[in-house]
Amino acid sequence: MSEMTVSVLPAISGIDAALWDGCGAAVNPFTTHRFLAALEASGSVGEGTGWHPSHLIARLGGQVAGVAPCYLKTHSQGEYIFDHAWAQAYDRAGGAYYPKLQCAVPFTPVTGPRLISANPQVQQALLQAMSHIAQQSGLSGAHVTFCTKAEAVLGESAGFLSRATEQFHWVNRGYACFDEFLADLSSRKRKAIRKERDRAQAFGGIIRSLKGDDIKPAHWDAFWQFYQDTGSRKWGQPYLTRAFFDQLHDTMRDDCLLVLAERDGRPVAGALNLLGPDAVFGRYWGCIEDHPFLHFELCYHRAIDWAIAHKLARVEAGAQGEHKLARGYLPSQTHSLHWVRDQGFHNAIADYLTRERQAVSEEMAILTEMGPFRRG
Repeated sequence: MSEMTVSVLPAISGIDAALWDGCGAAVNPFTTHRFLAALEASGSVGEGTGWHPSHLIARLGGQVAGVAPCYLKTHSQGEYIFDHAWAQAYDRAGGAYYPKLQCAVPFTPVTGPRLISANPQVQQALLQAMSHIAQQSGLSGAHVTFCTKAEAVLGESAGFLSRATEQFHWVNRGYACFDEFLADLSSRKRKAIRKERDRAQAFGGIIRSLKGDDIKPAHWDAFWQFYQDTGSRKWGQPYLTRAFFDQLHDTMRDDCLLVLAERDGRPVAGALNLLGPDAVFGRYWGCIEDHPFLHFELCYHRAIDWAIAHKLARVEAGAQGEHKLARGYLPSQTHSLHWVRDQGFHNAIADYLTRERQAVSEEMAILTEMGPFRRG
C-alpha cells in the first residue's frame, strides 16, 4: 500500500472544496465543505467560541483519500451527546477534561459520516490519528459524535468506546399524501393530529415553504429574530452568528427549506430545515408570537408534507423531544465513539456505557410500542 499520512488542518479553507467533498462528504449537507466553511467564515466557530478547527486530512501516495471534521474543544456545549457528567467526574479526580478533541459537526445533532472515506484503512488511520493526537498533546480524550453505525463498529475495533443514544425520526413508507400517512395511525391519534393542524392553520395568517431563490434576505432577517429568541432561552446565547445565515444564503440556499408563518404580511414564526439527498433535517425553530400548535405544524407536519411530496425517505427532527412520538416520529438509535487517555477513567466509562446501552434499548422498545401507529 502507498504511504499513508494524516495531517491537521487549522481551517477548512486550507483544502479545496472538491477534494473535501470528493471523499464522500457530500452525502450529507452538514459535512460538506460549504457548510463547515460557513461556520468558520461567519465566526460561529473559531477564536473565542471554544470550537477550534483541527480537521484531519489523510493522504495516500500524496493524494487526499479521507477527511474528518475535528475541533479542539474547551467546553462541551453544542454537541448534543452530552459528557458533562464525565467532565465533572474527571475534574473531581484531579484531571483536566478540557481541552479535548471532538470529531463532529458543530451544533448539529445529525448522523452522518465522520471518518469520510470509502477506504476502511483510511478510516482506521483517521481514528488512530485522533487517539495519537490526544495522547501526544495531553488531551483527556477524543470523541466522534453522531457517526454512522458502520463507523461505530469500526471504532470499537480501534479501541474506542461505543455509545448508543436516541432521537426521533419519521420514516416515509411510500405515502402518496399526508392523509395516507394518517391512515397508518390509530383512530385517536389520527383525529388528534387533524385537530392540531386545523388549530395551527387557523392562527390568522398563511404558512409558506420556501427553498432556494424564493428565500430572500428579509426572510433571514426575520428568522434571525426567531433564532435569537430560541437560542437565548435554550443555551443562554445563540451558537450561530447573524453572518452564518448570510453565508448559508450565499452557498447553500438550495439546500434550505424555510417554513414561515406570516400574519398581516409579517413573519411571526419559522422553522429551518436542511435537505439531504434522501432526508429532511429539522434544525431551528423560533417565533415572536405564540399560537397554539404552530410549532408542531411548522417543524413536524410541514416537514412530513415536504418529504412525501418529494419522495424523501425520512425526516430527522433533531435532538430530544418525546412529544415527537405522538406525531409519527419513532425512536432511532444514534452512535458516538469515545477514546479516553486515562485507563482507569476509560474503564469506568466503559462500565457506564454498557449499562446505558441496555437502558436506551429498553426505552426505545417501550416508546416504539407507545407510538401512534395502528397495531398489526
